[in-house]
Amino acid sequence: MHTPNHSLQDKVVLITGTASGQGREAALRFAAVGARVIGCDVSEEGNLETRKQVEAAGGSIITMEPVNLADPVSARQWVEEAASIHGRIDVLYNNAARPHFADFETFPLDGWQFTIDNELNLVFYTTQAAWPFLKKQGGVIINTASTAGMTGSGYGGAAHAAAKAGVIGFTKHMAFEGAQFGIRVVSISPGVIETPGFVAWARDNPDEAKPLLAKNLIPRFGKPQDIAGVALFLASDDAAYITGDNIVVDGGRVSW
Repeated sequence: MHTPNHSLQDKVVLITGTASGQGREAALRFAAVGARVIGCDVSEEGNLETRKQVEAAGGSIITMEPVNLADPVSARQWVEEAASIHGRIDVLYNNAARPHFADFETFPLDGWQFTIDNELNLVFYTTQAAWPFLKKQGGVIINTASTAGMTGSGYGGAAHAAAKAGVIGFTKHMAFEGAQFGIRVVSISPGVIETPGFVAWARDNPDEAKPLLAKNLIPRFGKPQDIAGVALFLASDDAAYITGDNIVVDGGRVSW
């Protein structure tokens, strides 16, 4: 049972990438404290399952699917439609991301562009669309970055590292731009998290997964709950003096 965070009661929270993993957990956690969650994803099946779980737990959520946020027109339409439902936006949680991994020497140009579109550009698109609504009463933007944007990624992750470094830089700049309007902007940099995709990869590639864990001070991989709890705090009034920061949640992976 989570302690209710009354500062988020009835707040309108837009979360991208709610069909699974960190996005689904965020939807569950924000709804559990009384937020009015609006989620989107490219996966219709996954998003409908998230809706079912949130409603079964007594929470409020509206999901829209499929929504391709890498398309600027679709991203703006989603934000504006979501804002029209309750007449405002209080929190924008830019969680959605889809990278392409490949050997650098032969990294395909379409794979590079796909990653930049689906890990960096989509954050710009949704943030720009939400900005006029957030300016009206202030609010919070939470961007999902990655430790890859700080230290580089593993094999094949050149585009992923570049995109996530861009998210961190964008976060810091937008905190400056938003300060005069009462908008806080922060990013979360997860380490290795047990998302459905990672779990499947680790099962099939145990020799590559094991060294990843060896770098952690906390001897386990992260879970979506570890990230959602931090996001919940950052969105709340308890974090009212935090902006422009990149919060690392990685089990001590990059701290030594």
